[in-house]
Amino acid sequence: MLALTMGEPAGIGPEISALAWQALRRDGPGFVLLGDAGLVSGVPVARVASPEEAEAAFPEALPVLHRPLPAPVRPGRPDPANAPAVLRSIEEAVALAREGRAGAVVTNPIQKAVLTAAGFPHPGHTEFLGELAGTGVPPVMMLACPELRVVPVTVHEPLARAIARLTPELIAEHARITHDALRRDFGIAEPRLAVAGLNPHAGEAGTLGHEDEAIVAPAVAMLRAEGIAATGPHPPDTMFTALARPGYDAAICLYHDQALIPIKTLDMEGGVNVTLGLSIIRTSPDHGTALDIAGTGRASPNSLIAALRLAARLAEARRNAA
Repeated sequence: MLALTMGEPAGIGPEISALAWQALRRDGPGFVLLGDAGLVSGVPVARVASPEEAEAAFPEALPVLHRPLPAPVRPGRPDPANAPAVLRSIEEAVALAREGRAGAVVTNPIQKAVLTAAGFPHPGHTEFLGELAGTGVPPVMMLACPELRVVPVTVHEPLARAIARLTPELIAEHARITHDALRRDFGIAEPRLAVAGLNPHAGEAGTLGHEDEAIVAPAVAMLRAEGIAATGPHPPDTMFTALARPGYDAAICLYHDQALIPIKTLDMEGGVNVTLGLSIIRTSPDHGTALDIAGTGRASPNSLIAALRLAARLAEARRNAA
């Protein structure tokens, strides 16, 4: 049984949770929603007291660990008064997974600006989960779909600052964590990593910038010296093509858009956010709260369904590896 957090209650989370249950109720994976049962409409709801009770209820109703919200919810209009409940939903889901009562955590999208206004100190889910379920290494974001896995070394920060932060050690650290996760959770015995270059044509031997020679190439050399099958720096304009993708198991990218543009172009609805380096399995749909369409019936549950299915597969792989 997976633990699904409420996410931003004024977003599309309640709607796609109900639609995901409709799609998965017969063949699973089963999940329990931690949130306000009153926000779920259009499907039968079972208020349950535990994940164990949810498992029996799942085929006939969406099981909800009812956590009432302090403020009314208006679709598309988040209320900071509900921010503490959103965070408690994440904390409780993580606790259930750490106790072995939930196989994995799947998170509905949060509205970061609203949480920040309420005093949330983290840039997003990834860093918060690192605090709740860290293993001594930095939590790392992976975006995955059937055709591509990408890992951004820098994430939610201005591009100039992201580039200034890049070092061979930072790139190698993200690659090591990715390598270990591919072996343990994805069942890939000898992962192959492709490291993207920073400049056009990966610097073209220094004529288009020296960062690839000074920062990226040393990181690749470090990884290869450790026995990790890493290559690069690869020209970013060609490494995501259909001919190039079969040559690696994950792409290590240097900044947010370098990673997210190719995967969202390939599979916007099937992309899944996976947090690596945690003591638990955590996935999330690869989209935001979609406040503009919340409550309109236009939201697609496909990315959430993909996140639930992947979470179940990764949890099983981790159990088998253990």
